[in-house]
Amino acid sequence: MASIPNRDTSDTNVPPGHSERELMPTTTGPTIVLVHGALTDASVWDEVISRLQSDGYTVLAPAMPLRTLAADAKYLAAFLDTIEGPVVLAGHSYGGSIISHPTSANDQVTALVFVSAFQPDSGESTGQLNARWPGSKLGEATTLVRPYPGGNELYLRPESFAEVYAADLPAVTVARMAATQRPIDPVALEESFEGLPTWRQVPSWTLVSTMDSSLPPDAERAMAERAGSTVLEVAASHASPVSQPRAVVQLILDAAADRVAAVH
Repeated sequence: MASIPNRDTSDTNVPPGHSERELMPTTTGPTIVLVHGALTDASVWDEVISRLQSDGYTVLAPAMPLRTLAADAKYLAAFLDTIEGPVVLAGHSYGGSIISHPTSANDQVTALVFVSAFQPDSGESTGQLNARWPGSKLGEATTLVRPYPGGNELYLRPESFAEVYAADLPAVTVARMAATQRPIDPVALEESFEGLPTWRQVPSWTLVSTMDSSLPPDAERAMAERAGSTVLEVAASHASPVSQPRAVVQLILDAAADRVAAVH
């Protein structure tokens, strides 16, 4: 599959003759909430956010604690409770595990979007799913653990970041992402939940990264098929929100438009 070219990302300052109010979101559509995963922070969504905002959407991308799956789900649920109106909820990587958790979402969530992401079912952990299919380069040779008071934090080794996570990005971007990693406590990756996952209750869309060396593409396809997701396959690494923001945005817009049409 051919790669979708990135749109020009020129200066986004307010142009002469225009006010900031003119450039603020004006759509009556759902709020878009973007949940980052492990090893990157909310900045992984930067270009996706810019494009959605330029289309008039209100976009929020909370910073996740990444200490335990249950705590991340509770954190997200509390965040969503502060939002009025319908929500399209998207998760990248481990963020998919968070948005799959039964306690993470409320009745305002009308669509789920999984972007190179995990879609665990009851009793499954993120780590188990990543190991179930061959192809992941995550492992002891490519990661390192640093202790913090009360636990440990998992990082990708900087020299392995491109190969494992971001093989389709420029070296300068990879170096910046490797330096600014948001680590995860490994216990979160081994944690499962009980009960119906959100994707068994809410319509879902999935972007499969066909060049993913972190979460195997076959795993992404199998989880999406099980969930009955609408699937878009894109030639991208695990860092698809950075390397293929146009495709990610289009999938989110498709989900938003579908749910708006469903209520009319």
